[in-house]
Amino acid sequence: MATTMIVLSLLIIVISILPFIPNQHWVFRVPEFMKLQLLCCQAVIFPLTFYFAKEHPWLWAVQFIQLLFIGHHIYILIRYTSIWRKPVRIQHSTSSESIYILSCNVYQFNTEYQRFVYLVQKEQPDMFLTMESNKDWLHALQVFEQDYPYRQYHTTEDTYGMHLFSKLKFKSIKTNFFVADDVPSMEAIVETEDGYQFLFFAVHPPPPSPTEEATAKERDGDLLSIAKRIRTQKLPAVVMGDFNTVAWAKTSKLFRKTSKLIDARIGRGILATFHAKYFFFRVPLDLCYHSPEIFIKELKVHPTVGSDHYPVKCEFHIDHYNDEQEERVVDLEKGEMEVVNDYIEEGVEEESENRNDPDYGKE
Repeated sequence: MATTMIVLSLLIIVISILPFIPNQHWVFRVPEFMKLQLLCCQAVIFPLTFYFAKEHPWLWAVQFIQLLFIGHHIYILIRYTSIWRKPVRIQHSTSSESIYILSCNVYQFNTEYQRFVYLVQKEQPDMFLTMESNKDWLHALQVFEQDYPYRQYHTTEDTYGMHLFSKLKFKSIKTNFFVADDVPSMEAIVETEDGYQFLFFAVHPPPPSPTEEATAKERDGDLLSIAKRIRTQKLPAVVMGDFNTVAWAKTSKLFRKTSKLIDARIGRGILATFHAKYFFFRVPLDLCYHSPEIFIKELKVHPTVGSDHYPVKCEFHIDHYNDEQEERVVDLEKGEMEVVNDYIEEGVEEESENRNDPDYGKE
């Protein structure tokens, strides 16, 4: 039993070390997602190792390293609680009316269309975004064409379909393909009924995983291309979608710095959105970032609609940013823009070997 506990401890330590290795292969990037799961395992294994392996010669060395990683995981995760920092609340009477955006990776092979349709009918968001929506999903969503007169469609059968419906006017909208001609993102200038304008970006880059993309190069290149584009814009901005990464990952940190946006989850909770069917393995892949002029009223996860992702609600106001919001913006450090540009170049050069497979994306 002593040897078993030491081996389990070493396994957790190795998984905790992998994200620190600067390699974009999925073996090193997927463990980034697992901070909460690793911490839960450590909470059980750390005391049990003292009990069952108290005479083992490696005990103190292994436990010391384990304790360092426990502290590291707590330090990362506590940022997403109000203990670390409370959300900024809107205080001005000059703000826009409330704006509600609903985002959901509906899972292309999910045929429970009515569950999502009912959610939209119940919630009545100002805008809603679907990812992995193919022609069958588009057919199901056509019931909203009258109520949502502003729309942008990218309908495909490769799990990268994307559909955006809006009651608010699009001053302009386009679908971008930054790293590959089958990896879309959407970019819209939206005008509210009370005259405010904001930029909305919808994202869904390919994930690094043993069943999908071997590396994170396309994902990282796509996200950082969007971040560089936002950096040059003047309007308030909101970015939502399935990022296929977590907020504490290196790429997410670079995205936040490059775009000069704020992570909406800070102070509001981890809000795990994937995988809807496996409780212990849930991680927050559906993220939301915003500029200092955006004040989040509510960020929450809705119940399942039959997908492997939960839908995400983001409700917010637009106003002049205040000092408390502004101080949450973090800019790139010296040399980091070169790293961003390298990631983008590698993402453009990477070619998927999997997305033409008819079973791509299936569970």
